[in-house]
Amino acid sequence: MQPPITTREQAEHVAIELGLLKEEFAEIVTILGGRIPTYTELGIFSVMWSEHCSYKNSIAQLKTLPRKGGRLLVEAGEENAGLVDIGDGLAVAFKIESHNHPSAVVPYEGAATGVGGILRDIFTMGARPIAALNSLRFGELTGEAAERTKFLVRGVVHGISDYGNSFGVPTVAGEVYFDKCYQGNPLVNAMAVGIVEHGKTVSATAEGVGNVVMIVGSRTGRDGIHGASLLASAVFSEAAESLRPTVQVGDPFAEKLLLEATLEAIAAGVVVGMQDMGAAGISCCTSEMSAKAGTGMKIDLGRVPLRETGMSAFEIMLSESQERMLVVVKPEDVGTIKAIFDKWDLQAEIIGTVTDTGNVVFDYLGERVADIPAKALALGGDMTPVYYRESREPKYLAETRAYDFSSLGDVADAGSMLRTLLASPTIASKRWVYEQYDSMVRTNSLYLTGSDAAVVRVKGTTKGLAMKTDCNSRYVRLDPYRGTLTAVVEAARNIACTGATPIGVTNCLNFGNPYDPEVYWQFKEAIRGMGDACRALGTPVTGGNVSFYNESPEGAIFPTPTIGMIGLIEDITKVVSSDFKQEGDAILLLSVGVSKNKYDGLGGSEYVYHRTGLVTGSAPECDLEKEAALIQMLVELADRGLVNSAHDVSEGGFAVALAECCFAQGTERPLGAKIGNPHEGAVSRDAILFAERQGRVILSAEPKAVTAIQEIARRHSLLAPQIGIVTGDRLVIGDDINESVEDLYNIFSNAIPALMDTEAAVA
Repeated sequence: MQPPITTREQAEHVAIELGLLKEEFAEIVTILGGRIPTYTELGIFSVMWSEHCSYKNSIAQLKTLPRKGGRLLVEAGEENAGLVDIGDGLAVAFKIESHNHPSAVVPYEGAATGVGGILRDIFTMGARPIAALNSLRFGELTGEAAERTKFLVRGVVHGISDYGNSFGVPTVAGEVYFDKCYQGNPLVNAMAVGIVEHGKTVSATAEGVGNVVMIVGSRTGRDGIHGASLLASAVFSEAAESLRPTVQVGDPFAEKLLLEATLEAIAAGVVVGMQDMGAAGISCCTSEMSAKAGTGMKIDLGRVPLRETGMSAFEIMLSESQERMLVVVKPEDVGTIKAIFDKWDLQAEIIGTVTDTGNVVFDYLGERVADIPAKALALGGDMTPVYYRESREPKYLAETRAYDFSSLGDVADAGSMLRTLLASPTIASKRWVYEQYDSMVRTNSLYLTGSDAAVVRVKGTTKGLAMKTDCNSRYVRLDPYRGTLTAVVEAARNIACTGATPIGVTNCLNFGNPYDPEVYWQFKEAIRGMGDACRALGTPVTGGNVSFYNESPEGAIFPTPTIGMIGLIEDITKVVSSDFKQEGDAILLLSVGVSKNKYDGLGGSEYVYHRTGLVTGSAPECDLEKEAALIQMLVELADRGLVNSAHDVSEGGFAVALAECCFAQGTERPLGAKIGNPHEGAVSRDAILFAERQGRVILSAEPKAVTAIQEIARRHSLLAPQIGIVTGDRLVIGDDINESVEDLYNIFSNAIPALMDTEAAVA
C-alpha cells in the first residue's frame, strides 16, 4: 500500500524529494482544487513534469522549428513518430530518441531497451519497421579510462545488435564518435524507420466515451521507476527501500510478437487508439491519449497483469516495463483483440474505460489513488509548466575564437598525418561495430555503411529511402548555431550523395544542465541553427527527443544535437555510392566556392585536435543558399546517370575523403587516384589537405560526362573542376602524399579492432 500523506507540509517534502520544485508543488495543489495530493499523484506529477516527459525547459524553443509543410502528413509532436508522404499511397514513419543515462549504468540493457522503445513508436502507428540506425558517443579508447570506455562500447553494441537482430530489423547506418567529453556520460541515440499505407495509421488518442481501455503485451514489473532513488525521507524510508529502481530488461522476441499482433489488430480495424508505454509507463499514455481527445479515463490498477507480487500503485503507475501498449477499443471488439493477442501468446486485459470527465482516475485495491486532469500531465497540455531559462554565451568562446593557427605551421610529412587521421577512432572504419549488426535481414538494404548514407528499398515499388544520422559536436561546442546548421546540411549532403532528395528531419538533442545559463544558450542557438537550415532545405522537423543533464563530475558533454534525416529516391537503379568504380574515371571536386582565408576550415577539425589536443578555433562556415544548390545538383547528377561515385568531404578533410573513396566499399582490388597539385593561393598546405571546409563533394565520372557536369555546376553557380583521375593502386596528391591504398586501408580498418582488443572481446 502507498504511504499516507496527511499534511501539506509532508506532501511538499515528498514532492521536493521526487524532484519537483516548490513552486510546482504549489501549482499542483491549485490544479487539484486545493486538496493535498496523494503519494501516487506526487509520483505521477514528478515523472510527467520531468524534462524527459514534459519538455518544460525546451518546449518553447522547440516550437520555433518548422514543424509542418513539405511532405509531412502530421504536424510534429502529434503522434508517436513523424509521418512523411513518399508517394504511391505510402508514408515513412521515423523517429530518434536517447537512452543515454540507462546505457551509462547498464550498457547492454540500456541500449537494447532504447532500440525496443523506438521500434514500438514506429509500429504503434501501424508502420512496419524496415530499418534501424544509431548515433553513439563514447570516451577515448586510450588513456586511464580506456577500459571503462571499452566496457561501455562492448555492452552498447552488443545490446543494440542482440535486440535488433532478434527482433528482425536491419541496423543499416549510424555513427560512432570518441571524445573525452563523453567519458563519464556516453550517448546512445536510436532511430527507427517504418513504412505504412495512407489511411492505415493509428493515432495515439482515446476517442469515444464508453470505449474500453486495454493493456496489451508483457506483464508489468518494478522496472525503471523514475524518482524512486530520490525518496530519502525518514518518514518513507521503508517505502524508499522497496522502491529502489531496477534496470529495464528488454525481450526482443516478445517485441516481435507484439509487432505482429499489433499490426494484425490494426489491419482488422478494431483499434481506436494506441500508444506505447514508454517513458513514465501507464502515467504517460493514459494522460496523453486522454488529453489529445479531450476525454478522460477511469483505470483499475488491480486489473493490470503483474509479474511481481506486492506492487504498490506508485510502482504500477511509474513502471517502465518493456513491450507494453495501451489500446482503446470499442466494447464489441474486445473479443477480437483478445483473440489476436492470445494467438500471439500475449496479455490483453481490460483495465478501464474512456470517460467524459477530462480527468485520468486511478483506483487500486478499493482506494482512489489518483484523480488528475489529463491536460495537467500531457506534453503540451494547458496546465503543464513551460520555462524560459536564463541564457548566457559561454566564457570559453572568447578564447577559442581568438586561437592563432599561424603558430601551427604545416607538418613535415603530410602522408604520415593522413595515416594518423585514418587511424583516429572517430574517422577509422567502424566495421568492428556494424558487423555485429544484421544489416541484411528482410533483404531491403542496398547500400550500407561505407556509403554516405544507407539506402533501403521500398518493396513493391521502384523507390528507395536514404537515411543518415549526423552531428559534429566539436563544431557545435565552438558555435552552437553554425554547428547545428552544419549538422543538418551535412546530413542532407550525405543523403543527396546517394541521389536521394532530403524530405524530413528528426532530432535527438543531447545537452547538459538547462539550469546552467551557458548550456541553455547553447541549446537555444542550436535550435535556431536547426530551424534556419531546415527551412532553407525544405526539410521540416517531424519530431524528436530532448536529453538534458548529460554531464559527469568532469563537466557537461559537448552539446550534441544529433540529426536524423530521411531522403527519397524514385528509382533505386540510380543510387550512387561513395567508392571509385573504374580506372580512367575523372575525379572532380564539386564545391560551393574557394577558401576565404589561409586557415579556412581548421577550427574544430580532427587535424587540429591531433596536433594540439584542443577543440578550438571557429566552426566551419556554411552557406545555406549554395549548399541547397549543391544538394539539388547532386540529385540531378544521379538522376541523369552522370556520376559513378559521390562522397562529401567531412572529418579529416580532403585527403581523408579521397582515401575513403579508394576503399569505402572494401573492394578486393584497391583503386588509387592521382590528383594534381591542390595548392590554392595563400591557403596553407595542411588546410587544403586536412581542413574540414564545408560544401565540398568528390565525384568520379566517365571522362565524357565531365563537360555536362561542369555545365550543370555553372547553372547552379557552383565549381566543379577536374582535379585528377582514378588510376593504379596508390593515392597520389601532388607532391605532398604518395601512399599505397592497401596500406591506408589496413590502417583504416584495423585501428578500432586493435584498440578494442578484439580477441579478448570475443572470448
